[in-house]
Amino acid sequence: MIQNQQSMILSPYMGIYDLVVPKDNMLRRLNDLVDFSFVYDELKEKYCHNNGRNAIDPIRMFKYLLLKTIYDLSDVDVVERSKYDMSFKYFLHMAPEEPVMEPSSLTKFRKLRLKDINLLDMLINKSVEIAIEKEIIKSKSIIVDATHTKARYNQKSPREILMDRSKKLRKAIYSIDETMRDKFPTKNTTDVLENEIDYCQKLIDVIEKEDSLTQYPKVKEPLNLLKETVTDDIEHLQISEDKDAKVGHKTAASSFFGYKTHIAMSEERIITAATVTTGEKNDGKQLETLIEKSIKAGMKAETVIGDTAYSEKGNIEYTKEKEIKLVAKLNPSVTQGFRKKEDEFEFNKDAGMYVCKAGHMAIRKARGGKKGVATNQVDTYFFDIEKCKRCPFKEGCYKEGAKSKTYSVSIKSNDHTEQAKFQESDYFKEKSKERYKIEAKNSELKHRHGYDVAESSGLIGMELQGAVTIFTVNLKRILKLIDIK
Repeated sequence: MIQNQQSMILSPYMGIYDLVVPKDNMLRRLNDLVDFSFVYDELKEKYCHNNGRNAIDPIRMFKYLLLKTIYDLSDVDVVERSKYDMSFKYFLHMAPEEPVMEPSSLTKFRKLRLKDINLLDMLINKSVEIAIEKEIIKSKSIIVDATHTKARYNQKSPREILMDRSKKLRKAIYSIDETMRDKFPTKNTTDVLENEIDYCQKLIDVIEKEDSLTQYPKVKEPLNLLKETVTDDIEHLQISEDKDAKVGHKTAASSFFGYKTHIAMSEERIITAATVTTGEKNDGKQLETLIEKSIKAGMKAETVIGDTAYSEKGNIEYTKEKEIKLVAKLNPSVTQGFRKKEDEFEFNKDAGMYVCKAGHMAIRKARGGKKGVATNQVDTYFFDIEKCKRCPFKEGCYKEGAKSKTYSVSIKSNDHTEQAKFQESDYFKEKSKERYKIEAKNSELKHRHGYDVAESSGLIGMELQGAVTIFTVNLKRILKLIDIK
């Protein structure tokens, strides 16, 4: 049963907060900045209102997720810290003497209460609303880009993941006490996942009995990670590696296994829209969605700034129709030439190569024709013939017995004369200088808030991580801009 518990706390110790949590404390300022009742309004239908035990306040649960992201902590560690960190207790709307919940409650909250909620758009829209109310967003331009996130389970089997994590835990223990080797259970030598899970659980049980060892941070962190993997993620381990994650390409020579988050951001560095896709998706295809979401959030988008991935023909036509200036350099291979099967081959701007619908990237390219005579020039992209022979989509694409598979693009310089002319304008050149800001924002997401690796398995989990992480960085940015004003 749910009750709105964000009411006055009757405790004789509440005055402690005024002594130990200063006015400029970030968490105190976040409480003052955001009316978190929107969380209750959004989630109340996910709870029973007249039966069962009182549920933990959904606003408090949501704030726990924010704390996890702000300080990059595990479920166990964020709850542990809320036992003694008074700024945490103040932020969570707890009495100083109030006991904390079980960390497992956070798992249930994510899986049961946040299911089927479009949290990503909801939280971004809320933060943009706050920024507009505080008169922080004044620009009428959005900057677009995509950032990569590696899958949590990468391309290892579930058993290999458990073996790696149990090995790190044992190594941490041995650095403190070598005699623990004699107490540990016998390692699993089979390929059966259930046996590996059973071994890991026995290992955890033995270590948790050693109070002196579990106090060491170097032991506590790998122990908590292994426990979370065995309990919280047991269902994902049993269905093998991350089924949603896909291989994407950073450059022609490097790839990653995971997801992409496509982001739109104001010039003030407030993220105004985002969409999460699997790793192989083309950046340029998300532009229309990002613009529409930004406008819906309250942003006035007169200009959109991006790299060459966003200058494809469809985006030029869309922005022209919406009377939005597109500040993205033309790439002849993407935008100007005549090419067949446009829906089957997409250009990857990071690698500078085309990718077929099976996800295979061209291995090299060659340009033919006379230089300077655009209508006679052709870019030819060559694919790995051995992959083509085994490809499930080879029918109609690869001719049996052929010694090569190529895809050609005819270069025509007269198709985008307006955009080419705009590209030479002072306005275009000046606005292009703003693009670096989104690269810095991507770096902040990854290096300060753990967005380089997915916290859980699946696209839904990635969207949840993206929602809370982006909400966090937006709120921090708003506080910083308020200080500057």
